[in-house]
Amino acid sequence: MKLLEGKTALITGAARGIGRSIALKFASEGAHIAFSDLRLDEATQILEEEIRGMGVEAMAYASDASSFSDSEILVTQVIEDFGTIEILVNNAGITRDNLLMRMSEADWDLVMKVNLKSVFNLTKAVQKIMLKNRFGSIINMSSVVGVKGNAGQANYSASKAGIIGFTKSMAQELGSRNIRCNAVAPGFIDTEMTAKLSEEVKREWAEKIPLRRAGLPEDVANSCLFLASDLSSYITGQVIHVCGGMVM
Repeated sequence: MKLLEGKTALITGAARGIGRSIALKFASEGAHIAFSDLRLDEATQILEEEIRGMGVEAMAYASDASSFSDSEILVTQVIEDFGTIEILVNNAGITRDNLLMRMSEADWDLVMKVNLKSVFNLTKAVQKIMLKNRFGSIINMSSVVGVKGNAGQANYSASKAGIIGFTKSMAQELGSRNIRCNAVAPGFIDTEMTAKLSEEVKREWAEKIPLRRAGLPEDVANSCLFLASDLSSYITGQVIHVCGGMVM
């Protein structure tokens, strides 16, 4: 039997990168996949078709995770379409990097809204069905810079650190109802975002990592699969670092 056989997962920001890899990994283990992105486009259509080709249900939704009302509407629609939600992956996120002296208030506010408020929005909306079912796994995407900080990323670091605090609080609030809440903190992962960096910068990053390489989106997806499945049934309130040893 597959690890997520028959379960329904909602994944935000899943059209590309790490979110896409998580959606495909969960589908390969038998989960029905509801996923959202800001807009429906060719990428969401391709992913939807690829997941359905695995023999499970899939549906893409256009939704702004940073909007409280959009998040409530999304969760209501997913429950109407799929019947329930057992797994939530809060993956939506952006960067607006700059040194603090050059960072605009708008860039600070936007990163906090998209990265951190979205986690509040979706968790609050989805906890109702999980509380009713007395079951659920919530996985929040943090980052190693939310643990150790990074120059030029004060907004991003703060948002990802906030996710860790939120995760631990939810683990305590929801644990008595058999709802687990954990965070994943990726390090230097080979995605479209990091592909824009020069080869020299990539080499410099790799030299700081004990495993001497960037991670792959699938490395993050594998950790999320573990946290979503019953293999981690006694794990909650934890931060799993997927960083090749960058943070220990």
